[in-house]
Amino acid sequence: MNNKRLFTVVISVLLFLVAIVAKLFDIQIIRSDDLKYYAQRQQTSVEKIPAERGCIYDRDGNLLVYNKNDVSFYVDVRMAKEKDKEAIAKKFAEVFHKSESYYLKIINSESKNACLEKKVPRETALALKEFKANGLYSEEDQTRIYEYGSLASHVLGYVNSDFIGQDGIEKSFNKNLSGVDGSRLVQKNAKGEMMTIEEQETKPTTPGYNIVLTINKSYQIILEEELKNGLNQFGGTSATGILMDPNTGEILALANKEDFDPNCYWKASDTVRRNKALADTYEPGSTFKTISMAALFDMNLCRADERVFAENGTYKFKNVNINDSHSCGWLTVKGVLEESSNIGMAKLIQKIKSDDYYKYVRGFGFGNPTSLKLPAEVKGSLKNPASWNELTKSFMSFGYEIMVTPLQMVTAYAALVNGGSLFEPQIVKREYDENGKTIFENQPKLIRTVISKKTSDIMRDFLYGVVENGTGKPAKVEGLKIGGKTGTSQKYIGGSYSKQQYNTSFVGFFPADNPKVVGIILVNAPVNSKYGGTVAAPMFKSVAQRIVQKDAVDFEQKNSGKPQPAGNPKNKAAYASNSGKNENKFADKILDDKSIFTKHIMPDLTKHSERDAILILSRLGIQYKVKGVGKVIGQSITAGEKINNRSVCEITCDELKISGAVIY
Repeated sequence: MNNKRLFTVVISVLLFLVAIVAKLFDIQIIRSDDLKYYAQRQQTSVEKIPAERGCIYDRDGNLLVYNKNDVSFYVDVRMAKEKDKEAIAKKFAEVFHKSESYYLKIINSESKNACLEKKVPRETALALKEFKANGLYSEEDQTRIYEYGSLASHVLGYVNSDFIGQDGIEKSFNKNLSGVDGSRLVQKNAKGEMMTIEEQETKPTTPGYNIVLTINKSYQIILEEELKNGLNQFGGTSATGILMDPNTGEILALANKEDFDPNCYWKASDTVRRNKALADTYEPGSTFKTISMAALFDMNLCRADERVFAENGTYKFKNVNINDSHSCGWLTVKGVLEESSNIGMAKLIQKIKSDDYYKYVRGFGFGNPTSLKLPAEVKGSLKNPASWNELTKSFMSFGYEIMVTPLQMVTAYAALVNGGSLFEPQIVKREYDENGKTIFENQPKLIRTVISKKTSDIMRDFLYGVVENGTGKPAKVEGLKIGGKTGTSQKYIGGSYSKQQYNTSFVGFFPADNPKVVGIILVNAPVNSKYGGTVAAPMFKSVAQRIVQKDAVDFEQKNSGKPQPAGNPKNKAAYASNSGKNENKFADKILDDKSIFTKHIMPDLTKHSERDAILILSRLGIQYKVKGVGKVIGQSITAGEKINNRSVCEITCDELKISGAVIY
């Protein structure tokens, strides 16, 4: 029995030894490479070193966007014992002034890694530098900082949580800004704590390029503030503005209201974040008349002193009524632009062949994207002449049956007034690396010559006349020569043109004899007025006035006279004698009557255009409401009645009977 027990023990020992030998053979021979790999992976790891994302500056070197190197703290729950968790919760509660239970709940809710605090400022993170606990570790976590909040948000764009550009410059130049990440080999102990870094295995980062924009921060601030002021005054769903150097194509400011703060972009809707300056289209209305007229002059199809009969406000063409906002008789070609006559323009455009007209419109860049280095630009809509009907050319001449973006419009006007050169719009001036070495520098990019210098000179003079004598008067600035054109177009909603909602715009430039800035103001569906002359033009005036005040030396005027272009420009008296019944003279007469202002009495507004009535009421400093469209046929405050700044005058206008669209 004893021998039997002894035999059993010996056999058991032998089997145990065999098992140990087999296990050792498996570990050291069969699975040697695999186990060595797992051991190394546990003790060493390759960590990514994020590259520093490039900064963004304005043209004068003002820092707009930069990075803040924050720290995020995590707990590897598998490495932390209960006492470690409690110690961590206590320390973090002390530093961040939260409860211990708050942090314990975070730790216990995860099975692997729990994030305790995200993007902690480095100065705060220093309070945890000496604190050690099993499972606690930290990672550098950059934060993208947009220094001026919402300023130029549609230009700059934003980055997502992975630091990838999602819109604006951040998206278009994401690769250049991102740089190249590095890596390092880290040795850890059994607790997972970093022991050493293998320097020979470290791959350094390549920081992203810094970008200098063409944007002028001061101009951007002015533009955004005046868009906001305009919306507050006139109402509307949105407002867009662009300022450009017409001689280079460089964009000096670009803004949309509403805008958003890229630091917390997720709070804004997709609609608000959309860059309407290049992603939304509209029918430009009367601002397009200048493009049409430039084509006629460039082909020598009309003269400045030529006269056109404006049919006293209503003209039947191809069985469709074309209407003007106010009655005019005989007008010079220049008067057609100054009075913004649809009828005069529709008659003049018949002189040019459809194919030639299309060529000029296309030449100005319409129907094609401008290639601005910002995402989501659309090309607008320009139909081929083969698909035109017998009314298309006429309606296009005053800004219908064509869809454009504000960016296309301001780019075309730059060519219109700079001598005829169409430049590609620019938003980036240069890029440079971390050592200050210039990697790329933009130069003006001439696309084509659209019109002759002679034609450009004529149009510049005409547009100066629009501000001096015509519908653009509300854009006039004392001591500064401004040119420009108003536009008002009905919005196409639900298959028909609305009589309640309009796009109002003004495209202008200054100084008129040597343009340095060309700009557009577009207000979508204003409430308190609808004309480009009473809404957008005053907004442009405020922008121009503030820019000139800021950079007085750059815009110093050597004389107060109007520009003297090629051709034979007429003086104001000569213009008045050739322009037939000019209804603006009636407005001037009222405004020149000082008794109205000194005695505070209401003038007679009947038989006056809605536009001029609004101008007079605005100058009188009283509130107004408008019913209908066209000439004033009634006013709630009787002529001669006393008024004050609390007075509200409701004017009633003729409702124009229109087939199709109308523009003022």
